[in-house]
Amino acid sequence: MTTVADAPVDPTVERRRAVQQAATASLRRRRLGSRVALGLCWACLAVAVVPLVAVVAYVVAKGLPAWNLDFFTHSTTPEGIAGGGVWNAIVGTVVITTIAIAVAVPLGLTVGLFLAESDGRPAAALRFTADVMTGIPSITIGIFGYIAIVRNFGYSGLAGSFAIGFVMLPVIVRAGETAFRGVPRSLNEAAMALGARRATVARRVVVPTALPGVITGVLLAIARGLGETAPLLLTILGNEYLQWNPTKPMESLPTLIYSYSQQPFADLVQVAWGAALLLVVVVLILSIGSRVLAGRLRKERR
Repeated sequence: MTTVADAPVDPTVERRRAVQQAATASLRRRRLGSRVALGLCWACLAVAVVPLVAVVAYVVAKGLPAWNLDFFTHSTTPEGIAGGGVWNAIVGTVVITTIAIAVAVPLGLTVGLFLAESDGRPAAALRFTADVMTGIPSITIGIFGYIAIVRNFGYSGLAGSFAIGFVMLPVIVRAGETAFRGVPRSLNEAAMALGARRATVARRVVVPTALPGVITGVLLAIARGLGETAPLLLTILGNEYLQWNPTKPMESLPTLIYSYSQQPFADLVQVAWGAALLLVVVVLILSIGSRVLAGRLRKERR
C-alpha cells in the first residue's frame, strides 16, 4: 500500500519550495542591502539639496533687509542718496525677456515639432546644432551679440534680447522635441485615419497632448535666460534711469547685481543683495511652478 510519504513529488512544487527557501535564507541580506541603498540615495539627496538651501538661506538673510516699497518702485540712485531701488532694472529685465520669449518660443517650438515629425538629414543637422548651442558658453553668445548688433547699431535692449533668445532657443527646441515625441503614435494614426491633414493633426492633437511638457520646457528656458549675466554685459550697457524703449541702453537685474556687488559702498552692495534675492525668488517660482503646472495638466488630460 502506497503512503503519502511515498507519493511522487510534483517537480513544479519542489522548485517553488526551493525558491521560497532560498528567498527566506537571503531575506535578511536583501533587506540590509535595500536599507544601505536607500540610505545612499538620501545621502546623495542631502548633498544636492544642502548647498541649494544654504545658498538660498544666505541670499535671503543678506537681501531681505533691502526689500521695502522704495526698492520696488524707485530707480537706482548714486551712492549716498536715500530711496534708491531697482525699478529700472525690473523694467529692463521684463522688456528684454519678453522680446526674447516672443521670438524664441514660437521658433523653438516650431523647430521642435519639425524634429519630432522628421528623421532625415535636415532634422539631424538641426538636432546637432541645438545640442551644440546648448553647450556654448554664454559669454561666447554675448560676444556674438556684440559683434553682430552692438558694433553696427549700438547698445540696446534689443541686443540683449537677441543674446538671451540665443540662450533660450536650444533649450526650447530640445524640450519641445521631447514633449512632442512623447505623444502616443496611435493618436496620430487615429487622426490620420479620420482624414485629417498632417498640419491639422499637429495643431489639434500633437500640440495639446504635449502641452504639459512644452510648458515645462519653456518655463525652464525662461528661468535660465533670466539668470544670464555675461550676454547682457556686452549688449545692453546699463542705464541708471528708467527706460522702456528697447532700442536704447537698458538696465537689468543681472547686470545691476554684477556692477553693484563690486562697489565699495555698503548701501549699493545691499541693493545688489536685494536684487539677487528677487532674481532667485523669480527663478525658483518659475522652476517649481513649471512642474506643478505640468502635473496638473497631465491629471486633467487623464
